[in-house]
Amino acid sequence: MLKRLEIVGFKSFAKKTVLDFSNATTAIVGPNGSGKSNVAEAFRFALGEQSMKSMRGKRAEDLIWNGSNVSPRASRGSVTIVFDNSGHFFNIDFNEVAIERTVFRDGTSDYAINGSKVRLRDIEELLAGANIGETGHHIISQGEADRILLASPRERREMLEDALGLKIYEFKKQEAEKKLEKTDANIAQVESLRRELAPHLRFLESQVKKLERTDALRADLAALCQTYFAIEDAFLSKGKEQTQFEKRGASERLAIVSAELDRVADPKLADKETIERAEALRKAESDVSVLSSERAALSREMGRVEGALVEVKRRAQAIAREPYAKVPREEIVALRDESERQAERAGMTVESIGAALEAVRTAIKSFFLRHGASQSDVFSDEEESALKLEAERDSLNNKYTEISESLERAEAARARVRDAMVAVEETDREVRRRILDSAQAKAREETEIARAEAREFEFSMLSETLERDKAEVLALAGPAAVSYRPVAELPPEERKVQEERKKSLERLKIRLEEAGGTGEEIRQEHKEVSARETFLARELEDLSRSAAALKALIDDLDTELTKHFSEGLSKVNASFSEYFALMFGGGGARLALEEPEVEAEGGDPEEPYDEGMEVEKIRPGIEIAVNLPKKKIRSLMQLSGGERALTSIALIFAMSQVNPPPFLILDETDAALDEANSRRYGDMIENLARKSQLIVITHNRETMSRTNILYGVTMGNDGVSKLLSVKFDEAVAVAK
Repeated sequence: MLKRLEIVGFKSFAKKTVLDFSNATTAIVGPNGSGKSNVAEAFRFALGEQSMKSMRGKRAEDLIWNGSNVSPRASRGSVTIVFDNSGHFFNIDFNEVAIERTVFRDGTSDYAINGSKVRLRDIEELLAGANIGETGHHIISQGEADRILLASPRERREMLEDALGLKIYEFKKQEAEKKLEKTDANIAQVESLRRELAPHLRFLESQVKKLERTDALRADLAALCQTYFAIEDAFLSKGKEQTQFEKRGASERLAIVSAELDRVADPKLADKETIERAEALRKAESDVSVLSSERAALSREMGRVEGALVEVKRRAQAIAREPYAKVPREEIVALRDESERQAERAGMTVESIGAALEAVRTAIKSFFLRHGASQSDVFSDEEESALKLEAERDSLNNKYTEISESLERAEAARARVRDAMVAVEETDREVRRRILDSAQAKAREETEIARAEAREFEFSMLSETLERDKAEVLALAGPAAVSYRPVAELPPEERKVQEERKKSLERLKIRLEEAGGTGEEIRQEHKEVSARETFLARELEDLSRSAAALKALIDDLDTELTKHFSEGLSKVNASFSEYFALMFGGGGARLALEEPEVEAEGGDPEEPYDEGMEVEKIRPGIEIAVNLPKKKIRSLMQLSGGERALTSIALIFAMSQVNPPPFLILDETDAALDEANSRRYGDMIENLARKSQLIVITHNRETMSRTNILYGVTMGNDGVSKLLSVKFDEAVAVAK
């Protein structure tokens, strides 16, 4: 997986140096001080190591070629590690991954993946996915063979988690915790905004409730005004009409009473009345006399006409007995009917009677024209005379009746005039009384007129007040208050009911005036603030859901970490015990979790525990228990240097065996081994090389013999490290 390493200006590698790692095992050899360990540190540097102490330096510029008497110093140092990603071991869509880090003399560093600048965080996440963690368990530098033994239990646990490939879960957990922390901060901020907004919103809600009550008052006022104005309009209309009617009647009666009073109170008018009544009596007597004479003359004339008619009828009957041609009865009946109609149409005047007789004469002539051939002239004359006499008789009868009726009326009028003449004599006694009565009647009518005029003025004032009320409620309650349907009839109620409505209306007007305007600005502000509060509540709900989801994710990650860690610990213990027995020819070793400690955050461990304090659970670290053959020890500190090295190597190889890293760098970890242990060490390297790519920095010949490529590092007088490489397969072929 590891293809090559490119070093430029890093430590003793002044010039560009490329190391090819195309084989499973590569050894780097050379004299002390030639720069062998700088290769291991170059790996550590490129993979993001931040501790200068781990790279044997104090400042960033200590990592850059500092120059010599031959070669000038470099302004920067860079290391590039190239991986084969054809199997997509890295979570990136490239078949080759080049991780580069450049350090400058000002202490800054640049990171790049395939030439693109990235953050250190991006490098760490990419490497964590490939089981290359930041604890450096896969890079054992010179003198750090027993580092894992000397580490604290917590550091040892981190190294184990890194070796088990659990760092990716840690990254996800840290990311989730950061998001949760940010979410909690956002929740606190939103809650703070809501708390700041709440008093103002409550104030606006109270104001809106007041406005709603004002709207209710306005609606009540509008409804009351509609009823009041409709009834008041009808009352004023009816009142004005009735007052005008009464005033007209009183004025007419006043005129009559005034005229009567003037007449009664004026003596001349009294004398004139006496004279008029005497003249009326004389005229009535004359009318009766004339009508009596006319009726007597009519009686005589009627007697004459009746006698003549009888004679004519007698002669007509005598003539009718003579043999003449017969006339159809229908014709005679028609002639008769026509004569009767004309008689009925004749009036009292001479002209009307003459017109009727002429019509009858025309009808008779027409009759005789049709039947003249069979009638004699004598019969025609008699019949014509009879008809005239009958018409005259009828006319006289009608006139007599009219004159009789006129005579009766004249006699009644004469009687009345006579009675009036008798009453005139009593008039003098009644004059004063009539004057007094007329004066009282006049005063009453004048009072009634004055009362009517006062009512007219009152109605006028009420109309003006009503118009002012309409204008006021129009401004307070809007057009709805003056939009009402007129009533034709007043409701059957007392006037005080309407007065109570007026009082209620005035009270509502006062309350509305005290309430102020429509409050549209407050309504709009309340709407905006309510929308803001709703938005914040929705945001808080979303943030709470996000926080709950993040907590659930953290719990899931903790569960996964615990599960994988427990499984990995069991596997590591199995391999650790096996490698330990192999290295020491017996005995055993295991990793165990230390007892967890629970302490109050920020408290003193010696102080008693308070239930109100927040409790933080600390993950237990890793303890190492060893059992050497033929030797009892109680702690790791009792191990010798070689024993610590062998134990560390066994543990490192055990961790690498359970979850093999892509590569493993061992910098002189075999320095403290004797020949027998070196052989065991070589066997373990060969076994481990089947799963991980190994880069071994060593002076041990046994270890060199177990590798495929040998890089020799030399350093001349210029202080620059140089490489010489030997591939054992090619060297064997050449030797043969």
